[in-house]
Amino acid sequence: MILPAAGSGQRFGGVQNKLFATLEHVPLWLFSVRRLRLHQRVGRILMPISASDRPRFETEFAQAVAESEVELVAGGKERTDSVRSGLEALGDDDSVALVAIHDAARPLVRHDHLDAVFAKADQCGAAILATPVTSTVKQSFDDGHSCHTLDRKTLWLAQTPQVFRVDLLRQAYAKHRGRPATDDAELVQRIGIDVALVPGSPENLKITYPHDLTIAQAILNIQSQHEHARTRPDR
Repeated sequence: MILPAAGSGQRFGGVQNKLFATLEHVPLWLFSVRRLRLHQRVGRILMPISASDRPRFETEFAQAVAESEVELVAGGKERTDSVRSGLEALGDDDSVALVAIHDAARPLVRHDHLDAVFAKADQCGAAILATPVTSTVKQSFDDGHSCHTLDRKTLWLAQTPQVFRVDLLRQAYAKHRGRPATDDAELVQRIGIDVALVPGSPENLKITYPHDLTIAQAILNIQSQHEHARTRPDR
């Protein structure tokens, strides 16, 4: 599992990396790691970080990093640079058949959705979580002076984890020549590999703005209630 965490999070505001913001008093990066650690398919966790954040990870969060068995690696300027760094850090580990890339700022991914995306990647080699677009989508080429409607039945919103056979992801990165890509699925598609969509959930929220923490807390409360109801013994 590679968790890119070297971004600046400028849209979140503030002077620190948004991943140090807390959810239930736990930094977002650590909340994500702890949830992933509960899944049996998650082995090594490599987290590319920025040079400016490394001192904080190695002092203030040193114990959490060690207890969570997180491998800190050097992040890059772009997301693809960070993922490449994580791939290189994997080395020739024969125990790794699938590599999952997950946004460290998505702390609420569900266990059953992890099950589903890993199972699909087992079958076809490349799978990502995504949600169908439910709102009407307009496209404009003139700054909103005019628009036309897209067929939303064909549109999905990509999420993470994005899971690939390690050899496919290595091939994709070997052929990446700096052309912009918004996610790893795009790079894999460029080498002619179909990427399967696995239905996810809006609960798998990416923290981008400060108010997203309030939404995440509400989602977490609902998830906790459902988990309590599921495990409560019948009376």
